[in-house]
Amino acid sequence: MSATSSQNYERDPVYGWVMVFVVFTLSGLSFGALGSISVFLKPLAAEFGWGRAETSLGYTAIALSSASFGILWGYVADHFGTRWFGVIGALVMALSLFLLSGLNNLFQFYAFYFLFGAFGNAMVSTPLFANVGFWFRQKPGLALGVTASGGAIGQGIVPFLVGISISSYGWQTSYVLMAVVYLVISLPIALLIRESPRREQARKAPEREVRHFPLSEKEVIIWISSAIMFCCICMSVPIVHLVPMLTDDSRSVEFATSVLLVLMLSGGVGRILGGKLGDVIGALPTYMLMSAGQALSVLWFPHIDQAAALYLLAIFFGFTYSGVMSSILVCVRMMVSARFSARAMSLTSFFGWSGMGMGGFFGGMFFDINGDYKLSFAFAGFMGVINFAILCLFYIRIKAQRIQRIPELA
Repeated sequence: MSATSSQNYERDPVYGWVMVFVVFTLSGLSFGALGSISVFLKPLAAEFGWGRAETSLGYTAIALSSASFGILWGYVADHFGTRWFGVIGALVMALSLFLLSGLNNLFQFYAFYFLFGAFGNAMVSTPLFANVGFWFRQKPGLALGVTASGGAIGQGIVPFLVGISISSYGWQTSYVLMAVVYLVISLPIALLIRESPRREQARKAPEREVRHFPLSEKEVIIWISSAIMFCCICMSVPIVHLVPMLTDDSRSVEFATSVLLVLMLSGGVGRILGGKLGDVIGALPTYMLMSAGQALSVLWFPHIDQAAALYLLAIFFGFTYSGVMSSILVCVRMMVSARFSARAMSLTSFFGWSGMGMGGFFGGMFFDINGDYKLSFAFAGFMGVINFAILCLFYIRIKAQRIQRIPELA
């Protein structure tokens, strides 16, 4: 067997799957806290007299701090590694949740969630996803899909449990319980984080590795960042406002959080299959397919009354929106070098989190203006269409550059 063939069939390190488990769990806890804002939204608004738009800005605070600090942590990760990212993230997530239990004004609400995003979520998400991706040469899409499914599952299970806790103990005690549970689970497994050998080698190499993708890394980041902002505006509206919308229609918190739970659990499947599909048909075609499904399905949430139909819609939306998330990670993994991967994921994540923050806020703003969520979800669907259009142009651009390079390679 030739050297090239042996490299192609080289087994991936077993420890890569340990890293999948670690980042699956840490991102599940982190994204679960984000998803639980939708459950805290109405109790906090009732307690302090805040409007939906004001309270939704808590989600925006996490999103914007994750976006801005993510770029910093991406730079640090590419130059120094991610060995202690999980430990710092675990401690700050628990501290932020504990501080939230004692809040008494909007400034504290925003500040504590900003802290959670900047030193918690931003450290245990994109830099660690970049690390995981380069543990695997064989089918990295599947590994990243499994890893990313943790976020979807966390966004389903944590809000569901928080809803039960708030009903039984109130919002303050629920924040304390979250802080304790997060610390007990996240801190021990954070100590298992190791840097991938390929990223270690790329970081220490004197020269940049050879890339075969037809577009420059800068252009790739511009295209993906442009699309992901609109994509995340679309998905964040139901993530933040689905539970309040359902409880506004006189449904119980338990039912509303169960719909979100079904949505997110199907999202866990969507992220795994989305990553796997990226290995088969390509990351960008998968991103386009899932984006189309997300944009079409998000429109229907305010217009469906039957419980069974709501669960079915939640399953479809959860599958497609989560497939989007894993395919974005695989796009970046396959289109940029190992040496630049954490910065690339953090830069695209900056625009993604910015979109998430704007979507959460605009969903609440349109509710305050209209008194219902119909305009909010219509706006989300329109943002999804813009995302899909950008991806189509990106696909055409790649095809054109590949055709142009054929004579050069002949």
